[in-house]
Amino acid sequence: MRTIAVINQKGGVGKTTTAVNLAAALVRAGQRVLLIDLDPQSHATLHVGIELGSEDRTIYDVLVRGAAIAETARLVDDRLTVVPAHLDLVAAEIELADQPERETVLARALQAYHEHYDLMIIDCAPSLGLLSVNALAAVDEVFIPLQPHFLALQGLSKLLETVTMVRDALRPALRVSGVVFCMSESATRLAQEIYGDVEQFVRSAEPETAWAGAIVFNTRIRRNIKLAECPSFGKTIFEYAAGSHGAEDYRTLAAEVLAMAQPTTARSMPESAVLPRNPSAAASAAV
Repeated sequence: MRTIAVINQKGGVGKTTTAVNLAAALVRAGQRVLLIDLDPQSHATLHVGIELGSEDRTIYDVLVRGAAIAETARLVDDRLTVVPAHLDLVAAEIELADQPERETVLARALQAYHEHYDLMIIDCAPSLGLLSVNALAAVDEVFIPLQPHFLALQGLSKLLETVTMVRDALRPALRVSGVVFCMSESATRLAQEIYGDVEQFVRSAEPETAWAGAIVFNTRIRRNIKLAECPSFGKTIFEYAAGSHGAEDYRTLAAEVLAMAQPTTARSMPESAVLPRNPSAAASAAV
């Protein structure tokens, strides 16, 4: 399974929009995708139309209470499985503070499921706290969504520093593999300058850095009202406006992402580790 964290500690840069709609585009390209909402705002959960009851388990239960991924998973499409989040996730960092190996709780919880999916995408919290460290410790790749604005670049060095720290201490395979520009307005001179600056920065990375070899995706996600509207309907852009520029851009981005992937050979996995095929099965899938 190819593992990707979509992360930027700055909010409002298209992080959740990219995590959800890239996952949906990959599903439409024939991939089996596991999408994990690791943001206490639970925007990815809402974006795909999941409504949680008071007794429903979420990623909080996985991190804090030792629940299995299978107990929380929701099948929202034939090939798209989502592990939802709730506002209670905000307390997870405090509750994990005294736990041993607290940075790798998520990585350990995911070990049984690596062969059941083609890709896993984690929608990270807009912070660089323990939740984001857990995400980074569980993946091999990082995608950074950016807006082509000067202020959106602030804090990028801190993010790269955090990725490097996690790579060195916890996940040697971790690397930044791609930067995707969202809410793009290519006609402005400022945007063109920022595109050029970021591309130059990535190209000039030293071999030992965690972002050496990263690419700036050719696909730029254009500012599109349909992308802003579809979360309120609990739909991906492909369900809401399949003919829009937003859908076109995420289809193209998915093709770029797949072109980066190395072929893998699917192998069987223990039956007990297979995620439920429908939401109701999650309640009885205790491992």
